[in-house]
Amino acid sequence: MAKKKAADLLKIYEMMQRIRKFEFKSQDFNNQGLVGGSIHLYVGEEAIASTVGFLLRKDDYICSTHRGHGHVLGKGIPSKYALAEILGKETGSNRGRGGSMHIADLDLGILGANGIVGGGIPCAAGAALSIKMRGTDQVSVSFFGDGAANEGSFHESLNLASLWELPIVFICENNLYGMTVPIGESTKVHDIYKRAAGYGMRSAVADGNDVFAVWDAAEKAISDARKGKGPTLLEFKTYRWRGHWEGDPLNYRTEEELEEWKKRDPLPAFEKSLMADYGVKKETLQEIDRKMTEEMDEAAKFALESPYPDPATVMENVFTNPL
Repeated sequence: MAKKKAADLLKIYEMMQRIRKFEFKSQDFNNQGLVGGSIHLYVGEEAIASTVGFLLRKDDYICSTHRGHGHVLGKGIPSKYALAEILGKETGSNRGRGGSMHIADLDLGILGANGIVGGGIPCAAGAALSIKMRGTDQVSVSFFGDGAANEGSFHESLNLASLWELPIVFICENNLYGMTVPIGESTKVHDIYKRAAGYGMRSAVADGNDVFAVWDAAEKAISDARKGKGPTLLEFKTYRWRGHWEGDPLNYRTEEELEEWKKRDPLPAFEKSLMADYGVKKETLQEIDRKMTEEMDEAAKFALESPYPDPATVMENVFTNPL
């Protein structure tokens, strides 16, 4: 692959910082009891959503998961609207109706995060079918975890996508655990990408903590889909630093395991490469860090000061049977 442009890589770096600081701010709000329901943080996996989001166009589609903050930020939702949504505020991206697990923005091609494991996979396949029927060169992307790869929706969607040669990229973020269950206790073959062979589909596996590896794999898959060459299953090996949800006792993994994965933190590894291979100054990275800290402080202020929805509007945008 051709060498990347430093300006493009800095955009990805900025998004990675945005996602991590957003997640820590969300964690802080949750610890204060300001978040209704559960939140599932993306800390440790930022390289995937940031890079894929950069490679997609505004009119492309994504379907996300319960761990979806990184995906929707990567696709372009402003931090303040996403944070307000998590707090259930009227100014949120979905007027406080969706919360942490159901953020959507149709104008940005975000068809929704999804609290159902594997629930977004057939939705993304449906979007890909609409692309093919309309004859555009858009692409649909489905993000999901290793646990979702054992759901029927995964297999049904891959089968139809391959059969109909749909313009979709299936992205499995394999963080080694489906809730509290290690992949070795739920899945005989630990490499999810190998399942594509059963559907005659292209596939690839890469280090999900390496921006360059994610870029190369995702760029080819997105390009193939855009050119009408059909679907690809990508597997990115990664790790979530936090539990399945905030409040998870984490008694199913060791501190030693977590510390080993923290040594593979995607942010400092990327920083090192930017400085060594692309001549980026440390001061430039520090300024991005400062800028994102400031953005999160402003987003938090916006979210906290925003009003809750008027209870009188509770039935707005809700389908009711007129009969």
